[in-house]
Amino acid sequence: MITIDEFKVSSFEKKCDLITNYTEFIASRTLEDTKTYLYYTGEFFVEVFYSTRYKKVLMIHAFNDSETLVPYTEEVSLIDLLS
Repeated sequence: MITIDEFKVSSFEKKCDLITNYTEFIASRTLEDTKTYLYYTGEFFVEVFYSTRYKKVLMIHAFNDSETLVPYTEEVSLIDLLS
Protein backbone atom coordinates (compact mmCIF):
# COMPACT_ATOMS: atom_id res chain seq x y z
CA MET A 1 0.00 0.00 0.00
CA ILE A 2 1.09 3.58 -0.53
CA THR A 3 1.44 6.35 2.02
CA ILE A 4 -1.34 8.81 2.74
CA ASP A 5 0.62 11.57 0.99
CA GLU A 6 1.05 9.45 -2.14
CA PHE A 7 -2.65 8.57 -2.04
CA LYS A 8 -3.69 12.22 -1.79
CA VAL A 9 -1.80 13.18 -4.96
CA SER A 10 -2.93 10.11 -6.95
CA SER A 11 -5.40 10.43 -9.79
CA PHE A 12 -9.08 9.78 -9.17
CA GLU A 13 -8.85 6.49 -11.08
CA LYS A 14 -5.82 5.33 -9.06
CA LYS A 15 -7.59 6.20 -5.78
CA CYS A 16 -10.65 4.18 -6.83
CA ASP A 17 -8.42 1.24 -7.79
CA LEU A 18 -6.59 1.34 -4.47
CA ILE A 19 -9.83 1.58 -2.48
CA THR A 20 -11.37 -1.33 -4.37
CA ASN A 21 -8.35 -3.62 -4.05
CA TYR A 22 -6.51 -2.67 -0.87
CA THR A 23 -8.94 -1.41 1.77
CA GLU A 24 -11.48 -2.79 4.21
CA PHE A 25 -14.96 -1.30 4.37
CA ILE A 26 -15.66 -0.02 7.90
CA ALA A 27 -18.94 1.92 7.92
CA SER A 28 -21.25 4.25 6.06
CA ARG A 29 -23.47 7.19 6.92
CA THR A 30 -25.98 9.34 5.10
CA LEU A 31 -25.87 13.13 4.88
CA GLU A 32 -28.95 14.41 3.02
CA ASP A 33 -28.52 13.06 -0.54
CA THR A 34 -24.91 11.97 -0.03
CA LYS A 35 -23.79 8.57 1.21
CA THR A 36 -20.35 8.50 2.81
CA TYR A 37 -18.39 5.26 2.93
CA LEU A 38 -15.45 4.75 5.29
CA TYR A 39 -12.55 2.45 4.41
CA TYR A 40 -9.32 1.53 6.18
CA THR A 41 -6.02 0.81 4.44
CA GLY A 42 -4.15 -0.43 7.48
CA GLU A 43 -2.32 2.90 7.66
CA PHE A 44 -5.00 5.56 7.13
CA PHE A 45 -8.73 6.00 6.53
CA VAL A 46 -10.49 6.98 3.32
CA GLU A 47 -13.95 8.52 2.96
CA VAL A 48 -15.80 8.23 -0.33
CA PHE A 49 -18.64 10.73 -0.76
CA TYR A 50 -21.26 9.41 -3.18
CA SER A 51 -24.21 11.43 -4.48
CA THR A 52 -27.37 9.35 -4.47
CA ARG A 53 -29.05 12.05 -6.54
CA TYR A 54 -26.43 12.21 -9.32
CA LYS A 55 -25.18 8.63 -8.90
CA LYS A 56 -21.50 9.53 -8.85
CA VAL A 57 -18.55 9.93 -6.50
CA LEU A 58 -18.24 13.54 -5.43
CA MET A 59 -15.04 13.38 -3.42
CA ILE A 60 -12.45 11.04 -1.92
CA HIS A 61 -10.87 12.17 1.34
CA ALA A 62 -7.91 10.44 3.04
CA PHE A 63 -7.11 11.13 6.70
CA ASN A 64 -5.37 9.69 9.73
CA ASP A 65 -6.79 11.68 12.64
CA SER A 66 -9.36 10.38 15.09
CA GLU A 67 -11.52 13.53 15.02
CA THR A 68 -12.78 12.71 11.52
CA LEU A 69 -13.98 9.32 12.80
CA VAL A 70 -16.36 10.83 15.37
CA PRO A 71 -19.41 11.11 13.06
CA TYR A 72 -19.15 7.36 12.37
CA THR A 73 -19.09 6.48 16.06
CA GLU A 74 -22.40 8.26 16.60
CA GLU A 75 -24.15 5.54 14.58
CA VAL A 76 -22.48 2.57 16.28
CA SER A 77 -24.54 0.63 18.80
CA LEU A 78 -23.04 -1.86 21.24
CA ILE A 79 -26.37 -2.81 22.83
CA ASP A 80 -26.33 -6.30 21.30
CA LEU A 81 -23.05 -7.03 23.08
CA LEU A 82 -24.68 -6.62 26.48
CA SER A 83 -26.96 -9.66 26.26
